Amino acid sequence: MSAGIDRRDDVNPKEGERRYGDVAFADPVNNKYPIDTEEHVRAAWSYINREGNAAKYDADEVRTIKDRIKRAANKFGVEIESEH
Repeated sequence: MSAGIDRRDDVNPKEGERRYGDVAFADPVNNKYPIDTEEHVRAAWSYINREGNAAKYDADEVRTIKDRIKRAANKFGVEIESEH
């Protein structure tokens, strides 16, 4: 599930678990962008589309994260904005 995303030096994955619990993340390696609720899906989409956040990943990683967020949005019936 986490293939294709590298461990980031600027992130402590345990922080994501502490904040959100044992939930699904669009970036499960670093426990970033929780996608377990409608609210989290909307927030994840908003955050990954911010230039500063996306810049911390390479293009393939961003695509993987966005694909996971889109699948979660479908699951919850969340309509997300087009990509920025």
